[in-house]
Amino acid sequence: MAMNAYGNAFNTYKSNSVNFASKDQLLLMLVEGAAKFSKIGRQAIIDKDVKKAHENIVKAQNIFYELMATLDVAKGGEWAQSLMKVYEFITRRLTDANIKKSEEIMKEVIPLIEEVRDTWNEAYKKSKGGK
Repeated sequence: MAMNAYGNAFNTYKSNSVNFASKDQLLLMLVEGAAKFSKIGRQAIIDKDVKKAHENIVKAQNIFYELMATLDVAKGGEWAQSLMKVYEFITRRLTDANIKKSEEIMKEVIPLIEEVRDTWNEAYKKSKGGK
């Protein structure tokens, strides 16, 4: 019972922190997650843990599908189009890596995911007027 009350309180907190997070912060949280899940996925491939690899690679993919769904290409113009191509490439490579359980492909795609994360990080700092 106590555990359940804690769980409910935590869920309330979680959904509120998401509600209060700006769109930029949400983006950052998503790409941070994608980087984390893809690394867990790569390690699981190395450990021959097929289920764990699959679950985490799919989590990373789903984040990029979400990013693709929310990317305003009409408003973002050329910049958004090239970003969409990057997202599409990443999801395609994650799919390949997952099907083949390939550490090599994960090694290729993780730096890209981190680059996306770092780019959004920089953009976020700039938008906040930070250094």
